[in-house]
Amino acid sequence: MTIKDLVLEQLKRVKGPDLTGNIVDLGLLSDIVVSGDKVFFSITVPSDRAEELEPLREAAERAALGVDGVSKAGVVLTAAKKAGTPNPQPKPSPQPARQAPPQGGGGPRKPAGIPGIGAIIAVASGKGGVGKSTTAVNLALALKAIGLKVGILDADVYGPSMPRLLHISGNPSTVDGRILKPMENYGVKVMSMGFLVEEDTPMIWRGPMVMSALNQMMKEVAWGELDVLVVDMPPGTGDAQLTMAQSVPLAGAVIVSTPQDLALIDARKGLNMFRKVEVPVLGIVENMSYFVCPDCGSQHDIFGHGGAKNEAERIGVPFLGGIPLDMKIRETSDSGEPIVVSDPDSPHAEAYRAIAKTVWERAGAAQQAAPSIVFD
Repeated sequence: MTIKDLVLEQLKRVKGPDLTGNIVDLGLLSDIVVSGDKVFFSITVPSDRAEELEPLREAAERAALGVDGVSKAGVVLTAAKKAGTPNPQPKPSPQPARQAPPQGGGGPRKPAGIPGIGAIIAVASGKGGVGKSTTAVNLALALKAIGLKVGILDADVYGPSMPRLLHISGNPSTVDGRILKPMENYGVKVMSMGFLVEEDTPMIWRGPMVMSALNQMMKEVAWGELDVLVVDMPPGTGDAQLTMAQSVPLAGAVIVSTPQDLALIDARKGLNMFRKVEVPVLGIVENMSYFVCPDCGSQHDIFGHGGAKNEAERIGVPFLGGIPLDMKIRETSDSGEPIVVSDPDSPHAEAYRAIAKTVWERAGAAQQAAPSIVFD
């Protein structure tokens, strides 16, 4: 029998929510994904009983870990919601949450949903290939440079970039066999699916497994005390984006786009998605804004110029700044030495720091208290 079959047999011993039947025969189990000695799956439960049924999740995790060859089990409760029922309201924090910046919209911000983390900021794009991950890592390092305690969550399960961008290899260790210790470089804590699987291993996962992996990387990692967690989102507006927006209260989102119309169309979709889930948009960054010829010094607008700024003004969100298309940014990113740390005195590093200061001012610098986790 395969590891997947053995885990399935073990899970048939785990009773259902009302201690009748088992989670396999009741159809509550997602597909089981096996990656080396790690297994991942989710259990569907009623949304109003998610907290009550945490022991069920723990029992399933213990059952999976009881299989020879399994050293880690990622198990998450996925809440089922009846059609027509409203989203459950978050539980109030025992301490008052900080207020959103005046231009952030949405009234008082909810507390961050990961204990010890003051604010969670998503860096997103409507499409791939616009330099979002490079922007995210340099933004995180720029936030570190202005004196903050920073972590990075690589939420792009299908194409994780942070191991290469931060020149980190190896697998994370655990605190107690369950909680992962984040990797670290340049004074920034990092977690990525790239640390858990081989670089050339394709992640052929459906939505529930993506949600399960993201929840594990958010809530089963010993992040410690951080002022801000920067989340490098996958491109688009799919399961991962909705999981982040619904699982933890985001302090805001930064949208990355290139100047051309096609990229701006997709950026607009990403921006509208965050607005619909009531996440403040902190601003737009125009990446690859222009190219300065290293030989003649003349500026060339390869992808057009100013499109993101015009779009930001049109829809009423801040324009955070433009980053040029520059060989040095590409080279330092590929080498795992992002330009903010490898050449901190460069104008490009200064541009990232200026963006970081504006983002942090808009997100709010006061640390939040962490509330109970609400599953949706």
